Amino acid sequence: MHGAWPDLASDRDAAGALLAAAREAAGAAAARAPDLDRDGAFPAEDVANLRRLGLLAAPLPAGLGGGGLADPEGAGALLEVLRRVGYGSLALGRLYEGHVNALQLVLRYGDAAQQARLAADARAGHLFGVWNTEGPEGLALGGGPGALRLDGAKTFASGAGFVTRALVTARRAPGDPPLMLVVGLPEGERADLSAWRAHGMRASATGTVDFTGLPVSEADLLGGPDDYHAEPHFSGGAWRFAAVQLGGIEAVLDAWRGHLRRTGRGEDPHQLARLGEGAGAAETARLWVARAAERVAAGAEPPARTVAYVNLARLAVERAGLDVLERAERSVGLQGFLRDHPLERLSRDLATYLRQPAPDRALALAARHALAAPGLAGDLWAEAP
Repeated sequence: MHGAWPDLASDRDAAGALLAAAREAAGAAAARAPDLDRDGAFPAEDVANLRRLGLLAAPLPAGLGGGGLADPEGAGALLEVLRRVGYGSLALGRLYEGHVNALQLVLRYGDAAQQARLAADARAGHLFGVWNTEGPEGLALGGGPGALRLDGAKTFASGAGFVTRALVTARRAPGDPPLMLVVGLPEGERADLSAWRAHGMRASATGTVDFTGLPVSEADLLGGPDDYHAEPHFSGGAWRFAAVQLGGIEAVLDAWRGHLRRTGRGEDPHQLARLGEGAGAAETARLWVARAAERVAAGAEPPARTVAYVNLARLAVERAGLDVLERAERSVGLQGFLRDHPLERLSRDLATYLRQPAPDRALALAARHALAAPGLAGDLWAEAP
């Protein structure tokens, strides 16, 4: 395991070391990804690599033995790390983004004792995750002081059976605002992956986790009621998964470019036109993600404005991904649908990961902000609110 990182805010070399670690992790993950493209798979060696390279501890501030990757000052480096990990493997990128999200919530809402305890877990190599999706019955927090327990399950939980520190939301009673807890889970228990028969992202170990009867304590409770949904961090955090998606878009673009070079078809004017459009779409996605990350990190505007911008960014990245997929598939043709072609798995993984919750709601909220904002269209996202 990597030792304590230098402070990102004061050491440019620290950012370079993080990016080099992400590049190494991505290269290894890309080489292993074809063999993990099967139901029930999990990139255990790649997660171990993240641990060895210090990337599981990197989101922690320097004072807790990390690299400050989750600090506002580290937003640019975090974007690049997420992008590079996603380039190597979208399944691994999904898991790492959840790990980063969990640690950011711990650092934002945890008290000093919780931060110290959970930071030690991250340094020891525990994989964190954030699971909030559930069935109609939800996840209940019952019992009294000294005898709290959970009842219910979480669904679509990536890393199920492998995440050993899960940040979950639970309610004391139906209709109550949710509370956050970080609970310890033994590896290989309480998880059911049988329903995850997805088109792509097969190695993300996404499934259902049953928490029924799991004892918890007051020390596991993080923050206050409904802190989980506090804006702009709840919706604004979408820039992180968009950064992982950006890596997947670039991987598809590179597989496509490689095919044109190998086959000698790249100079065909129609192929050049498609490739030019794909390259433009990928760069559009990169610019949107970078600006969204900057706005969230700066925290200098009303939350609703930040959320509106990030909502547009996540949808712009989705559109860019779909455009790159369409043009790559048309350009490569039937070969790109054969299982031994590098584009085939990359396309399935990206198409699956682009399916994020409530895109229509995100678009409507952004449009409502644009409709109500004063001034000219060119001032909608100007620096001063």
